[in-house]
Amino acid sequence: MEQEQVVTFFSEGIRHVLQAACLNFGNIYEIRLRVSQPLLLSSQEGEIFLDDKGRRTRDLKRAFRVTAEELSETLEIISEYSLYAYEEELRQGFLTVPGGHRVGVAGRTVLSGKRVDGMRDISCLNLRLAHEKKGCADSVFSWVYGKEVAHTLIISPPRCGKTTLLRDLIRQISNGTSSCPGRTVGVVDERSEIAGCYQGIAQNDVGIRTDVLDGCPKAEGMMMLIRSMAPQVVAVDELGDYEDIHAIESVVHCGCKLLATVHGNSLEDLRRKPLFQRLMEERVFERYLLLGYEKRAGVIRGIYDADGQPL
Repeated sequence: MEQEQVVTFFSEGIRHVLQAACLNFGNIYEIRLRVSQPLLLSSQEGEIFLDDKGRRTRDLKRAFRVTAEELSETLEIISEYSLYAYEEELRQGFLTVPGGHRVGVAGRTVLSGKRVDGMRDISCLNLRLAHEKKGCADSVFSWVYGKEVAHTLIISPPRCGKTTLLRDLIRQISNGTSSCPGRTVGVVDERSEIAGCYQGIAQNDVGIRTDVLDGCPKAEGMMMLIRSMAPQVVAVDELGDYEDIHAIESVVHCGCKLLATVHGNSLEDLRRKPLFQRLMEERVFERYLLLGYEKRAGVIRGIYDADGQPL
């Protein structure tokens, strides 16, 4: 990941600090800005604080602190000086920027009844860096795509690489191999994290036969894809509510194959969730991929069949 691209999202003061630090942005997960608080970077090696010269420090009194002006300037740069044009995204709490990176925002919400209608007095920004790792699904591809694509659920704790793995599976299934023909894949990218669309164009490589519904609720998007794009495979990230589960059943009954992810630490953890208990009992998913974190994200801890037996 190029430093030159990442630092351009920030105000001049923050940009100088990041440039002086000579960071490997391939190892950085998040860059957090909070008004009057230290600039905070989350990385593979843990939290990083920098002083105003870009030097690492554990002394918070010396750490570079973000001013309201710096945060406001950063927000203007990210929104291309037209924040009003991003009102719909702000309602969802984030903006997507070139490169597929996502900027989370927090501040005072503007309500219309019980509905969030916008946000003002923004005081916190979180740039989540997209890490595209082509080939990270190589070790599991043959378990997911044999004679046909298997209904697959990726189970992972937060920040262990489930979206990165899902993205590479989508890319490989879409492109195909010498022994596995490419399949038409429909992606519902509710949070713009899989394809990382910017102005409707995928910034991440999701394959040559992939169609993306960006910023669309998963349940509604799955049905829209089935009706309009005739996918052979449907992919979604972070299943979580009853509407998602109902849509999954419709996808399966329509003959489409399903790729999905969910937060969890184990199959037993998943069985304790009422939403997934019935899906597991009915053997809807034919493969379960369990991820963990052991010195690095994306470690495959286990591959299981429809009955939860290790393969």
